[in-house]
Amino acid sequence: MTEMERHYDEIALDCCFGHEAQQTSLDIISNNLSNINTTGYKKETAEFRSLLYQNIQKQTTDTNGQEKPIGAQVGLGVKVAAVGTTFKQGNFATTDGAFDFAINGKGFFMIEQPDGSIAYTRNGNFQLSVNTSGGLTLSTSDGYAVLDSTGNPITFDANVDTTKLTFDNYGNIKYVDATGNAQNLGIAIGIAQYNNPAGLEKMGDSYFKESVASGTPRIEGQDANLQRSVVKNGYLESSSVQAVDEMVDMIVTQRAYEMNSKAITASDEMLQQANNLRS
Repeated sequence: MTEMERHYDEIALDCCFGHEAQQTSLDIISNNLSNINTTGYKKETAEFRSLLYQNIQKQTTDTNGQEKPIGAQVGLGVKVAAVGTTFKQGNFATTDGAFDFAINGKGFFMIEQPDGSIAYTRNGNFQLSVNTSGGLTLSTSDGYAVLDSTGNPITFDANVDTTKLTFDNYGNIKYVDATGNAQNLGIAIGIAQYNNPAGLEKMGDSYFKESVASGTPRIEGQDANLQRSVVKNGYLESSSVQAVDEMVDMIVTQRAYEMNSKAITASDEMLQQANNLRS
């Protein structure tokens, strides 16, 4: 392979890396748009990083011994370094659900998974389901139990009048007695925060799980150093995706993809011309 052929191959390879990166970005934008109506969904973004650089000439001195101000380095493409999640507060949507909740703040609801582990979500679309003891459990639409601030499932007796259950702004559960007074049941909806929520691992179904990067959860009401979230009953948090922003990002990404395609085509044509000159 001649030096010229190697050079054109490098151009094509750089553009292939660009193709792949822009395709991944387009996949992320498409996923954001498809989740524009998903309760509690948080926008995802592609984070790019340049690949290795080829040193054509290192910064050195000229023939007169004078130091050159810059060297000559050529980049070898781009890659998707990470897919970040933007935990921006979503808008609140009023619902008719007695057990719908939205979090205004940095917290997450704690959900017990079938294997006993805990998942975290911003989707507060809950309902009551009958448990194995015949009582009622506050659960997700998947039937997973919602946990209280001590890490236990939130349950009620089977004969409780659920219309008399009320919730304050910190998720404390109260019951209106015969005199009309709301009595605190000593149960609060569990809300957890993370020092690095961007490090949470995505599980699908709007669930996240703890990772080394996220750190351990800090439970509101138990950690005095936390600014507590406000829990709004009768509301759900809308997706943080903005359709206009995503469409603009999609256009920019498509143009970048097209430019990479044109660069590959141009490189092939130049290589063909070079081969024709040699023959």
